[in-house]
Amino acid sequence: MSPLMTGISENTAVGIEDFDAVLRLYRLKIFRFILASLRDTDAAETLTQDCFFKAYQARERFRRECSLDTWLMQIAVNLVRDYGRNRRLQFWKRRIAPHPTDNMQDWLSDPQRSPEVKALLKQEVAAVWDAARSLPERQRTVFLLRFVEDMELQEIAAATGLKVGTVKAHLFRALHAVRERMGVSQ
Repeated sequence: MSPLMTGISENTAVGIEDFDAVLRLYRLKIFRFILASLRDTDAAETLTQDCFFKAYQARERFRRECSLDTWLMQIAVNLVRDYGRNRRLQFWKRRIAPHPTDNMQDWLSDPQRSPEVKALLKQEVAAVWDAARSLPERQRTVFLLRFVEDMELQEIAAATGLKVGTVKAHLFRALHAVRERMGVSQ
């Protein structure tokens, strides 16, 4: 039986039974996706905890029809969607949240790069984030799962409950919109 069907990641031998290991292995990935989606560190922390709490509660119902990673991402996508629909939080969504590129030094700090190149890269990444923020919810979700979490189209389809063709269409539209907003020729 393939790792996909057993709910065990191809990179590790961690199953749903060892929930401490699941938490250690996937927490950062789930947090990263939620933070990129919401741009609110506190909300991302809370929803990440909610994601793993829901997964822990539902661990007996995990059917192993997809990877554990994809199942957790499904929960995270639904939590982000629900968070966005919650009208009581609309006031807080309007306030300026810290930009995800504020802590980019961890992955932009290459001693070989000049300060000018680093500043240019930071500006380019910030422009992509700003363009992604303006995307409709589904396009933004697909865009973030593909380019932040590096998920394959089939995994995105499973995580979002969309068909692969629909994922492709949302990704195409998202890329087109981001490129257009950044002034990049198609």
